[in-house]
Amino acid sequence: MINFDEEIKNYKPSILIDDTEDAIYDNDLKDITDIVLEMTEDLRGRN
Repeated sequence: MINFDEEIKNYKPSILIDDTEDAIYDNDLKDITDIVLEMTEDLRGRN
């Protein structure tokens, strides 16, 4: 039988997951809200 408490104690996260997480959080991509706000500001400036 698997001893889950022992398995959790021995758990070490993958280095790739940490690197991927850092890359995602460090990347400053525009989301749809930013794009819509920018388009709205452009349209208001044209009037």
